[in-house]
Amino acid sequence: MISPPILGLLSLITPVWAGIRYPDCASGPLRSNLVCDATAPPDARASAVVAAMNNNEKLANLINNAPGVSRLGLAAYQWWNEALHGVAINRGITWGDQFSAAIQFPQAITTGATFNDPLIEQMGTIIATEARAFANNQRAHLDFWTPNVNPFRDPRWGRGHETPGEDAFRNKKWAEAFVKGMQGPGPTHRVIATCKHYAAYDLENTGGTTRFNFNAKVSMQDLVEYYMPPFQQCARDSKVGSIMCAYNAVNGVPACLDPYLMDTILRKHWNWTDANQYVVSDCDAVYYASNVSGGHRYKNMNYNAAIGASIEAGCDNMCWATRGTQPNPANAFNARTFSQQALDKALTRQFEGLVRAGYFDGANSQYRNLGAADVNTQVARDLALRTAEEGIVLLKNDDNYLPISLNTTGLQVAMVGFWANTADKMLGGYSGTPPFRHDPVTAARAMGLTVNYVNGPLNQGAGDMNAAVTAAQRSSVIIFFGGIDNTVEKESGDRSGIAWPSGQLSLLQRLADLGKPVIVVRMGTHVDDTPLLSLPNIKAILWAGYPGQSGGTAVMNLITGLASPAGRLPATVYPSSYTSQATYTNMALRPSGSYPGRTYKWYPNAVFPFGHGLHYTNFSVAISRSFPRTFSIAELISSCQQGSKVRYLEQCPFAAVPITVMNSGQRQSDYVALGFLSGTYGPTPYPIKSLATYKRLGALKPGEMETAELEWKLESLARVDSRGDTILYPGTYTLVVDTPSPGLANVTFVLEGEQVVLDRWPQPPA
Repeated sequence: MISPPILGLLSLITPVWAGIRYPDCASGPLRSNLVCDATAPPDARASAVVAAMNNNEKLANLINNAPGVSRLGLAAYQWWNEALHGVAINRGITWGDQFSAAIQFPQAITTGATFNDPLIEQMGTIIATEARAFANNQRAHLDFWTPNVNPFRDPRWGRGHETPGEDAFRNKKWAEAFVKGMQGPGPTHRVIATCKHYAAYDLENTGGTTRFNFNAKVSMQDLVEYYMPPFQQCARDSKVGSIMCAYNAVNGVPACLDPYLMDTILRKHWNWTDANQYVVSDCDAVYYASNVSGGHRYKNMNYNAAIGASIEAGCDNMCWATRGTQPNPANAFNARTFSQQALDKALTRQFEGLVRAGYFDGANSQYRNLGAADVNTQVARDLALRTAEEGIVLLKNDDNYLPISLNTTGLQVAMVGFWANTADKMLGGYSGTPPFRHDPVTAARAMGLTVNYVNGPLNQGAGDMNAAVTAAQRSSVIIFFGGIDNTVEKESGDRSGIAWPSGQLSLLQRLADLGKPVIVVRMGTHVDDTPLLSLPNIKAILWAGYPGQSGGTAVMNLITGLASPAGRLPATVYPSSYTSQATYTNMALRPSGSYPGRTYKWYPNAVFPFGHGLHYTNFSVAISRSFPRTFSIAELISSCQQGSKVRYLEQCPFAAVPITVMNSGQRQSDYVALGFLSGTYGPTPYPIKSLATYKRLGALKPGEMETAELEWKLESLARVDSRGDTILYPGTYTLVVDTPSPGLANVTFVLEGEQVVLDRWPQPPA
């Protein structure tokens, strides 16, 4: 039933979003409402506070800039807070006084290269601790729209650096660790995390197609195998507090209006209902779903109809930015586009999220004691530096040129490039204000190095080439800081090509011709390194991504051997010709005809493959002979069902692979054991290989041997068929440790018996 028309919203209070103001449950208007009873069930508490509102008040609070309900002592609340790799500058957060800075970790793409899930959890814990401290001091709110877990499908995507990388399994595991750190062990959330952007979102603006009108045409096989796993992890397995629906349409339906995505899959199939978690729209996504210029024009709906369709489909809060018209849920409700039941459900979900974050629990509740002393601690600073060091990848090191010794007499270093002396560029998008910014030049001088610094070009033109050459001629070694930054790849802006910027390449060629050793440190996501591999005297190439507030120190620590590289590429480095072979809007993963396919699983001609990364030492790996070579599928399923509390067959554990890793070189170093699976089982075509398990081993000393177990689950062995079902197939499987094939060790085993469907995928409406 739809209620009669109600009054407009203009008479409600003008909201102010300086930061959260907790309700007064001791003596305020809600003191006798069940919501203030911390011993009551969260769903009952949320229902009670929503029941106390009239419809005017309910409808006013369906948007991100919620005015609250002054009659009930509920202050204005801004749902839009960001903390992708640290508390960020955005409209929900106020900076100043003791809260003038927050730790800025490396961007997600660099943390993805660490392959260190415990580290990612620690990072999430520190970010959320600082975020909660901001909130407790009325400088932020309790929910944060992070992380971005979309797989980095195409190297042109302007927001790929916001993600952990191109591999769905890696993104899934990264999300598990990060969300655990952000929300905490429970039952009270440290903050509410939001996994975004659901689903198949990875395009900003290309060739007249924008994120506001892009229809991602995705097969069921690709959807389930690639675009969904990180969100399955967030919703089904990690019970994230919130999920953001995306701008794009998926197979013809705008994501924020799609009951198949938000209800059939998210809430019913993944059982994301145990805590009445809520969905928020990306900003103006509902507006662009309607019949406005530049939007989807879905079913030619007007804005009110789109608002109603969104709420009925399962979107609980609409974000409004600046491009579209502010949503007016009251007008949509008066137009009978959504029901009273849908309205109450949306509000109840939002308020249960706040209940579970301790919003109504009083000053002595968990996490309310966090304050300025918990922001910008030395422990957090140290972890930001360590994360940057662990995420930097050594791509090339001819003749073991690196590391260079700080003890070399008379050593002078030419440091050339657009970010050598510009620390802000190292932060990446969605950043806040860090306590400091350590660029490479500053770090080198702090080490006592004599530095000859010259700026360099970002895009076209070679900059002051003569000055760079002069600085290089005075120096023993040249370090070139190049690549791209957030003016080249950014939200709302995709790249058209992935070649090295021509101005930088011209300057590099000139420097390499001087006959002195050149080290290249590349920032941003990937460009085609092919020209550098043939240039004389380019001895080493490092990829740093966006290494955060301590990025310059981390880079110089690695170059000088104070730290050892062990990061692995989180995304394929493609040749520049790839962009003419693969149409950006083609969402297919598998190669077909002249279409080359996507990611390391299907594309064989990488300049540097996913998982590539060199060390300053040598490692050997052995797989224990105790690992079985034959398994019965029936027995695997039966033992899991009988002996564990696993709810989903995909989560059944598989036999761990015992490995022994030895550092046979001369330097202490971490080692990342990547386990790739391959074989001719399941539907054709077969992937080249798939990441199935990984583990980072820390600080192996020269000559030291360490044993470990590579743990995995049946999900890593399964394949997805054309219907979208996840199936465990009989066949011969080969696990290869490290890259390239045949790796440092491998083992082949057989699964016997009949295939078993681990997850039967719900089909979309006809």
